[in-house]
Amino acid sequence: MPLSEHEQRLLEQMERALYAEDPKFASALEGTGLHTYTRRRVYLAVAGFVAGVALLMGGLVTQVIWVSVVGFLVMLGCAVLAVTAWRRGPAGPGPRQAAAPRRRTGVMDRMEQRWQRRRDEQSGL
Repeated sequence: MPLSEHEQRLLEQMERALYAEDPKFASALEGTGLHTYTRRRVYLAVAGFVAGVALLMGGLVTQVIWVSVVGFLVMLGCAVLAVTAWRRGPAGPGPRQAAAPRRRTGVMDRMEQRWQRRRDEQSGL
């Protein structure tokens, strides 16, 4: 469940306060945890992908189809693991700067906005 805008602002304020009070401690915390976990997960996924390629090629050379299928499935699973780990990984070092809040508009919101604009234009004529 994503954080609300208010919770994100509070978290960013706490991060800035931590960096202001003890930058050495904050930088020590920054280098471990998510960075290491994400990097390790991506490396394991790449190694698994290479193993899947080896299984796929081995199955093709020996003409054992099920080994090739297993190799392909291993490659697919590792690719998905690597992409999700890469996307969910930390954005970079240091506290994140507060970006302008973006509200995702769905189809219904956009349709309501268009409807409101049309009504406003028609009432102005």
